[in-house]
Amino acid sequence: MRSFDVRFWDIRVRKDRRKPYEVRWVVAGNNKSSSYITRGLADNFRAKLMRAARKGEAFDTDSGLPESMLKEQEAVSWYKHALAYMEMKWPRAAANTRRSTAEALATVTPVLVSSSAGAPDAKVLRQALIGWAFNPPRWAEEQTEDTRTALRWLERVSLPISVFDDPAEFAKITRRALDACAKTIDGGPAAATTTRRKRSVVYNALGYAVELGLLSANPIDRVQWTAPEVAETVDRRVVASAAQVRELLTAISYVGRKRGPHLMAFFALLYFAALRPSEAVALCDQDCELPEDGWGKLILSTSEPQAGKAWTDDGSYRQTRGLKWRAKNETRAVPIPPELVAMLRAHIETYGVGAGGRLFRTSSGGPIGSSAYWLVWGQARGLGLPPARVESPLAGRPYDLRHAGVSLWLNAGVPATEVARRAGHSVDVLLKIYASCIDGDERTANQRIDDALVA
Repeated sequence: MRSFDVRFWDIRVRKDRRKPYEVRWVVAGNNKSSSYITRGLADNFRAKLMRAARKGEAFDTDSGLPESMLKEQEAVSWYKHALAYMEMKWPRAAANTRRSTAEALATVTPVLVSSSAGAPDAKVLRQALIGWAFNPPRWAEEQTEDTRTALRWLERVSLPISVFDDPAEFAKITRRALDACAKTIDGGPAAATTTRRKRSVVYNALGYAVELGLLSANPIDRVQWTAPEVAETVDRRVVASAAQVRELLTAISYVGRKRGPHLMAFFALLYFAALRPSEAVALCDQDCELPEDGWGKLILSTSEPQAGKAWTDDGSYRQTRGLKWRAKNETRAVPIPPELVAMLRAHIETYGVGAGGRLFRTSSGGPIGSSAYWLVWGQARGLGLPPARVESPLAGRPYDLRHAGVSLWLNAGVPATEVARRAGHSVDVLLKIYASCIDGDERTANQRIDDALVA
């Protein structure tokens, strides 16, 4: 039903709510409301409603929206909205964020359709979405025939975004999208971290629809669907001892004629300085203070995570960024022990430095790729660990060297505040992640229980 009987209230501020600014209006005696995170968004939505009323538009009594806004909703499909969301996110997002956002949107978009009749092959559709649709710089490029056919089908059958406001449909459709987040490409259960990451993207995309006035509220807030729990602590089985790490570093020197020896200091940085691989990749000689005797220091300022050339601004495989969780141009000083100082000095003496002072590089002078150092690490584990250990989770990934280094510092009694500063963590996150890797508390507790039992 439609009605011209519309009245508006002032915006109400409810400080106990996540979205404190509530727009309120009445259509034919029915109270309507829509809440927003900021005052500006609330003012904008209320102004659109009032303009429609001044123009003499009829308001829908169910949704509370004027005819012009209803038509606007009906004209926007989920697919079109996902394109707009990706375009909005792209300029300010990191390369890896762009890629993971595109993957999440490509996961849910194929299930938010009105019909599967005439659907293209699932792999073809996914490639069309990730390789073209959700990569805005590619929009200027000509589509392949397979991409064009797949996306034309999707344009025809994509559900309207307004379905997420339909009282009879929103719960079913929202669960359909969330269930897709919890599955792999092959239909099996996805890892908990993957599910939560994709759910977050879908939630934010729907939140953007609320900002644009396409939805009255985020439907995910209104359904009972729980994301799987994610293990937030490091599995202590992956943490190698100092002796085991040294065995592995020695084994690295035997991998290949040049590749392994060239990367030995790289892996040592992950353990002795607890660097992230992306930080070690970006390390240059001017970042290093390497005295002939005693402790040295690294002054870190950049990180180079690998995302793929389709997601970076300059078409390179890695994106140069500031340090994780730090403001742009902020540095982090990491003292390094004499053992690592000697290894870095030997590395520079043997291999020199590349353009810009880069320590670790390919034969062409570029940054090393993750596939290269993963290959070396896998071969080193086979050489440096007993067969039973090779099959175990122990130091299964290069990143586990960082876990081992941070665990060593904590168990050595270094204050958590200093460990967090060196590792580039906040203290609360540090203790949450490494809680299971801190030794001593269990032995102390057992002794106290023994004492109580004999008392």
